[in-house]
Amino acid sequence: MALTLEQVRHVATLARLSLTPEEEQRFTTQLSAVLDAVEQLQSLDVESVEPTCHATLTSSRLREDVTRPSLPPEKSLANAPAKSDTSFAVPKIIE
Repeated sequence: MALTLEQVRHVATLARLSLTPEEEQRFTTQLSAVLDAVEQLQSLDVESVEPTCHATLTSSRLREDVTRPSLPPEKSLANAPAKSDTSFAVPKIIE
């Protein structure tokens, strides 16, 4: 489906874009190609395809969320350049 220059200008106005004449010409070609691709997708028979939320049917590969004890403050701060009690000391950035 080939878009006209006026249609591209209308879409640009709706998107609040200011296009140069060169961009208008380029987007006319590019947007027409996108609409052609969508038209091809619409011609596919997907009646027997089960809807999915992901492109693949694999299950999650994440590990189980298990509560574990955290590091003690001494070990956490062992390599810290500066510390304040049981916290990292960082330079103040807000005045």
